[in-house]
Amino acid sequence: MQIKAFSELFPLFNTADSETLEGLLSIAVEHEYPAERAVLMEDAWGNAVYFVVSGWVKVRRLSGEDSSTLAILGKGDFFGEMAILDESPRSTDVVALSHVKLLSVSAQRFIQTLFKDPQLHHRLLQLIVRRLRMTNIRLQRRNQPSAVKLAHTLVSLAKTFGEKTEKWTEIYNVPFKDLADVTDINVSDTFKIMEKLESKGWIKIDTERQKLCLINLKYLVNLADKS
Repeated sequence: MQIKAFSELFPLFNTADSETLEGLLSIAVEHEYPAERAVLMEDAWGNAVYFVVSGWVKVRRLSGEDSSTLAILGKGDFFGEMAILDESPRSTDVVALSHVKLLSVSAQRFIQTLFKDPQLHHRLLQLIVRRLRMTNIRLQRRNQPSAVKLAHTLVSLAKTFGEKTEKWTEIYNVPFKDLADVTDINVSDTFKIMEKLESKGWIKIDTERQKLCLINLKYLVNLADKS
């Protein structure tokens, strides 16, 4: 991957200098995983930061035989940084939703790079704070109607990871169980709401390509903004 393409794909590196980017690319390791394969296991010590080149993954927490999805990540995002920064075992695991391509940078080299490039260090803190802010927004929406919360989830995924076509914006066809988890609603409500949104023509589920087409993003935004 070229330096320019690397910095454009990952917002984390928007402000990093060319020497930093060149150094990271020279040591990055490529990985590919099929759908449903565990990428990182819970309680494993953090030894690398991972960057999503293509595909989709979910971050989940395990409780006995049950699991709860905490986040959906797509192209341009990263994970594994928290276990590196606080030098503790991971509290979650990461599973591929679709076929996924990743780049990883070892913990030691990533920390060294942060010390050498203050701009990258600052940018990482900005993105971590943004994630915390999104968590706060999610908590604040706890008592809102299920349809409003689900619309917010779809809009957020579209704005962060969506691919625009001539007709609509596409995201991965995230399983209803995972959508329900990250939205804090039950699976039954998720099914009913998605069915209604599709009957209205606001979304289209393309099971053949495993895509969720957000046909009327404007209406979804309006629904998500209701209080």
